[in-house]
Amino acid sequence: MRTKHLQSPPKRNLDNPNHHATQTMITTLSFQEAQLDESTEKILLPPTDPNAEVQEIPGYKLVYADGACPRNYRVYKGDSMIGVIFQYITHWSNGVDSLRYTEPVDAAVGLDDFMKVARVLKAATEQPATEEELLDREFDAPSERFVAA
Repeated sequence: MRTKHLQSPPKRNLDNPNHHATQTMITTLSFQEAQLDESTEKILLPPTDPNAEVQEIPGYKLVYADGACPRNYRVYKGDSMIGVIFQYITHWSNGVDSLRYTEPVDAAVGLDDFMKVARVLKAATEQPATEEELLDREFDAPSERFVAA
């Protein structure tokens, strides 16, 4: 039977031809973090920023966020962001249905319609407050009545 001799970690690292792997990994992670910081800055650009890549389509503004294929665009209606659509080589998609759109405006309208329906469904499924909840809200609300001294 052959016995293994354990080496201390420093000797093991010296015997390893890739003993610089730890340094390489740190460098790679630092580089990835730097890339992430740069892409995060671009992703967060508002449509009013002069550096933002903006496409105006009827009723909406598309602001490029990131990606190559698909390219990801934030969709704005007025000043509000309503969601994200994706540009592929052959079509556009909004991620909320399984349709492939030929034009970005169609994907944006599909997204907008979905969000409207979602709001209506949420409002319809919310239960009205019970009498106890209404009394709690009234009790917890700051009083607007002032007593004259």
